[in-house]
Amino acid sequence: MSASAALRRAARLLALSMLCALAPIPRADAHESRPAYLQIDETTPGRYSVLWRIPVLSGMPLPVALKLPDAVRDVHEPSVQRLSDSLVERRILESGDTGIAGARIEFAGLAATITDVLVRVRLQGGTQSTTLVRPSRPWVDISAPSGPFAVLGAYVVHGALHILHGFDHLLFVLALILIVPSRRVLLATITAFTVAHSITLALATLGMVHVPGPPVEAVIALSILLLAAEILHVLSGRPSLTAQWPWVVAFSFGLLHGFGFAGALTAVGLPQGDVPLALFAFNAGVELGQLAFVAAVSTALRLARRIDLSPAAERFALRAASYAIGTLAAFWFFERLAGFVS
Repeated sequence: MSASAALRRAARLLALSMLCALAPIPRADAHESRPAYLQIDETTPGRYSVLWRIPVLSGMPLPVALKLPDAVRDVHEPSVQRLSDSLVERRILESGDTGIAGARIEFAGLAATITDVLVRVRLQGGTQSTTLVRPSRPWVDISAPSGPFAVLGAYVVHGALHILHGFDHLLFVLALILIVPSRRVLLATITAFTVAHSITLALATLGMVHVPGPPVEAVIALSILLLAAEILHVLSGRPSLTAQWPWVVAFSFGLLHGFGFAGALTAVGLPQGDVPLALFAFNAGVELGQLAFVAAVSTALRLARRIDLSPAAERFALRAASYAIGTLAAFWFFERLAGFVS
């Protein structure tokens, strides 16, 4: 089966879905699913250093308030620092002789959002715990440390949610699926994308390579726009580098997308003593989310094959899907570009 024929058949159902996805169009911070972050370190018995970071979206901080146990009190006034992407509050707390073990910390307003809170607690003696708090259960009970499995679970979930909420990364994968005609080649292409972004994710997170976030986000949007143009090239029978060497293109752009993943991970940080485990877990979560997306799209395409459309309707559907992808990517690119050059 030719690449052009495969594209036409694949587009039967997908184009309609893409057109619906344009209303409303997600903002430029399309994969902005950074969680809020709470870190509590017991510096001396009964005294705690607290860092509370909430994301800033469209210039407004996330409407979530930290509600601490009644038994703790501030040693002095909290300090607040406003960054471009977050609001950071630092506090020193005292709880007397009781400590905070067994206490509950609530996050007022979290239930009305789609954002999670990553909570890391480190007590005297080196014991620590990591918990991912969801909007459906907007509180955390401070208990005995649950060990490395808690870190593993929290970061796997964080990675999976990041990719599934990252519409730009998913749109890039979707464009690859539309271009690549065979399952075998698609498997190699997705594998190349995975290997590439795993490399830059590790390098950037460990501080070996630093690339500014805003330009990376803009170029990620541009990579999607280029793939949308490649779909039209294949449809028109013109030479296409992505159709001929899809794994090369996926690997090259995957290096770039890895820096985007690293931005989400460095925003919440890595637990001291469990850096390799947390990095592995986050990357595994990203891959699980990506595989779930590929499986969902593949299932939709199999269902689409049952729809009997004329060749002209199929070509129109594919062009509509291509322009939808390109329009959305162009919107993200120019908005992100304006965000860091202004």
